[in-house]
Amino acid sequence: MLNMGHCPIYAIGHYSDAVGWAFNAAALTSPSKPGTQKKHSKDFLNEGCLARGTISKPITTYNKLRNLLKDARHDCILFANEFQQCCYLPRERGESMEKWQTRSIYNAAVWYYHHCQDKMPIVMVTEDEEAIQQYGSETEGVFVISFKNYLDNFWPDLKAARELCDSILQSRRERENESQESHGKEYPEHLPLEVLEAGIKSGRYIQGILNVNKHRAQIEAFVRLQGASSKDSELVSDILIHGMKARNRSIHGDVVVVELLPKNEWKGRTAALCENDSDDKTSGESPSEPMPTGRVVGILQKNWRDYVVTFPSKEEVQSQGKNAQKILVTPWDYRIPKIRISTQQAEALQDFRVVVRLDSWESTSVYPNGHFVRVLGRIRDLEGEIATILVENSISVVPFSEAQMCEVPVNTPKNPWKVSPEEEQERKDLRKSHLVFSIDPKGCEDVDDTLSVRTLHNGNLELGVHIADVTHFVAPNSYIDIEARTRATTYYLADRRYDMLPSVLSADLCSLLGGVDRYAVSVMWELDKTSYEIKKVWYGRTIIRSAYKLFYEAAQELLDGNFSIVDDIPEFRDVDEKSRQAKLEELVWAIGKLTDIARHVRAKRDGCGALELEGVEVRVQLDEKKNIHDLIPKQPLEVHETVAECMILANHWVAKKIWESFPHQALLRQHPPPHQEFFSELRECAKAKGFFIDTRSNKTLADSLDNANDPNDPIVNRLLRSMATQAMSNALYFSTGSCPEEEFHHYGLALDKYTHFTSPIRRYSDIVVHRLLMAAISKDKKMEIKGNLFSNKDLEELCRHINNRNRAAQHSQKQSTELFQCMYFKDKEPETEERCISDGVIYSIRTNGVLVFIPRFGIKGAAYLKNKDGLVISCGPDSRSEWKPGSLQRFQNKITSTTTDGESVTFHLFDHVTVRISVQASRCHSDTIRLEIISNKPYKIPNTELFHQSSPLLKSELVKEVTKSVEEAQLAQEVKVNIIQEEYQEYCQTKGRSLYTLLEEIKDLALLDVSNSYGI
Repeated sequence: MLNMGHCPIYAIGHYSDAVGWAFNAAALTSPSKPGTQKKHSKDFLNEGCLARGTISKPITTYNKLRNLLKDARHDCILFANEFQQCCYLPRERGESMEKWQTRSIYNAAVWYYHHCQDKMPIVMVTEDEEAIQQYGSETEGVFVISFKNYLDNFWPDLKAARELCDSILQSRRERENESQESHGKEYPEHLPLEVLEAGIKSGRYIQGILNVNKHRAQIEAFVRLQGASSKDSELVSDILIHGMKARNRSIHGDVVVVELLPKNEWKGRTAALCENDSDDKTSGESPSEPMPTGRVVGILQKNWRDYVVTFPSKEEVQSQGKNAQKILVTPWDYRIPKIRISTQQAEALQDFRVVVRLDSWESTSVYPNGHFVRVLGRIRDLEGEIATILVENSISVVPFSEAQMCEVPVNTPKNPWKVSPEEEQERKDLRKSHLVFSIDPKGCEDVDDTLSVRTLHNGNLELGVHIADVTHFVAPNSYIDIEARTRATTYYLADRRYDMLPSVLSADLCSLLGGVDRYAVSVMWELDKTSYEIKKVWYGRTIIRSAYKLFYEAAQELLDGNFSIVDDIPEFRDVDEKSRQAKLEELVWAIGKLTDIARHVRAKRDGCGALELEGVEVRVQLDEKKNIHDLIPKQPLEVHETVAECMILANHWVAKKIWESFPHQALLRQHPPPHQEFFSELRECAKAKGFFIDTRSNKTLADSLDNANDPNDPIVNRLLRSMATQAMSNALYFSTGSCPEEEFHHYGLALDKYTHFTSPIRRYSDIVVHRLLMAAISKDKKMEIKGNLFSNKDLEELCRHINNRNRAAQHSQKQSTELFQCMYFKDKEPETEERCISDGVIYSIRTNGVLVFIPRFGIKGAAYLKNKDGLVISCGPDSRSEWKPGSLQRFQNKITSTTTDGESVTFHLFDHVTVRISVQASRCHSDTIRLEIISNKPYKIPNTELFHQSSPLLKSELVKEVTKSVEEAQLAQEVKVNIIQEEYQEYCQTKGRSLYTLLEEIKDLALLDVSNSYGI
């Protein structure tokens, strides 16, 4: 053990594989300033001077190091020793590059030791044994050691980190041995980078991102054109990569270079349903029309990440051969190939989900090589499965550190937070002049927004939208700002949420709660008293005191004239009758006037083609202990639209303001028009019901969807709107300096400019927009702009990061919901349980089955009409189904099953059928819902009222039963549970085990702007 005396400075030697991967694997994450969190295996490098030579590694490695240096939480500094006079050493004749770099870094380390007056020990980490021997004892106070020795001497308690290092070094040694022994090639070599770049430029090769079909992971992958390839190529579709050989060691998400095959070798995508078969085989179904097909000739960027895997069972290990140290593990994600790792713990880990990282994929190896990182949890244990979802979406949410929490103001009964006199001078005070109130779901803690409306002296109206002033409490580049930027969003899972900001901000000081003073950023419009046309607009910082914290249903009752609801509004209690009546009249007038204004604003957007698309919204009723009491489908109330239109209006006007002030560095949100070919299934499905869907513009699409109503079956319109949603492009954040103005348009909302301003508590994009708006106001006043704004380049990079995190949030929310659905149905007996039988609606025809939507549970899934034994479905006189020998014949809007004895049954689009719901268990992957058609007749007559009545009970039972079973399992591991709960309380805003309180903010839509709490 080395006794350093002081906290040492670290100099990393030249970038060899072992050092690079070890430092990457160790996740150099933690700040070591006084008061930061306790160190653990992820924090072992805290303060460092990173002195290095040239890094000749892939661009992904360079970007990781670059991001490491940019992130202030890591306290890493780049010291350019070759450009420092005292440290520069000329390269000697005949000296190799590696030797020169090592000598230069050692010289820099010695200089820095003397620069610190010999009081701060320096540690140089290198895998060069000769350098360790030569320099190890040359200078007192400068230690030259290997990475393994560094861990053993400086961090002896970090067992996980040392095991990780051993795993990496072992993997590296075996890889070197194999490369010497292997002669046969499994894959062609990748072409050199200069050849790839020249080929892309000439048009011979095409650049794009590899997207593996998870349902046919061994056979089908597609490359979506990217960069210059997408602009210059004549191709209008993706490129099919058929089979693993053509994929040539590229992995889902990699940026690849593709060579097109001759047209006579093109293939079509398969139209049959598939159950994620792991074997490289087709189902014998005829593919669709041939499409451009190619093969991967090189990889420009490897987007490798952490992968969750499952070890083979004991029987599978034995079948893999006698060499038990080399194990093929199966990734949780179907799109990732099996990974070969070296371990002696295969038997001990076979019941666990485990994290591995890839090291390499040589042309001589069928599978990629990787190394073990850590254990997540037991297979099918709720916490282990949730941890799997987080890792698979690259979501890392640790408790907020002490250093971060020190930046947050205190607000306790003994030391309450107060408005400062300085802020009272700077801000417009609305506490006495404006009736401000919020309308939110019941039980909402993080109130982002409030509204106001009043009559001005000249008879015109003033509409106000007041948003929590988060940027007052979150300073640019502070610890808490860097953490929020990294998270980018609040992550909502089916049973919990991980907040972007600590709860003292999100649920308290930044939350615009009723009856307390709060800082806000306001947008206020003067409107014509009759036409509601906007006369002028004001932006600025304000102080507000919300008079009422209303819930949607109460606001709707007041709007409808049902004043008995007043007893459920806390602010009206303990008020004398006279004052109560006056206050009530004032509030009812305000809600009515806001609704009138919102109708006018919506009508204007509708005239431009604003879309109303189908999504699933659920409101959660909680009891006093924050446990789920009921799950109720959200009824379409007019006040929802009232609030939504006010928020959209504010976002639109703020977008215009920041773009006018900063035309080349404003953060806006665009929603590109969808590709017309994506609407083909929607048009064909509508045609089957006699409807025509005009997709030429957002206006014609909106009108067509409004007219596509079947009076006998309202589910039809829901499904058509859902199909329209699936055809949409994703809405994305972008920097205005990197996009022409004609591409700013938001297709779904029918607005020329749009941004996100109204939810800074849970979206980092809104924090950036708030800072831009404050800078724009300062610019108008000819005042100095406080803080540096992002350049166009930096803002574009940030937008890519936020877009990426938003996708991860969507995927994790969807996967966790599917997890709970499977856990609910898993313990049911499908043959006898009544709730496992339900009505389903066919919404897509495939060659071997149909896709079915179950309104009762909001589930979509595949139902096979031909099983693995080749038997087809048959329905007798009683409509009950059974499997018999026969064949299927697919038509455009129907599919017919004919048995060998002449019986036939036809299933049409939008037919109602009776389905049985069960769970298809998987040891290595997530469980999936399985649907089986048991009758070609409806289970119940389609009735939306029946749906709304039955659904709450069933969904409530789903949540309660899953929660109950989890609680029973947790009682058996009480100590473990207490640790988990303590950790959650540190960094989760919501508390308790039943945490569905935010599902009303999530819609299952690709179009994000109509998917959050106010439909924006």
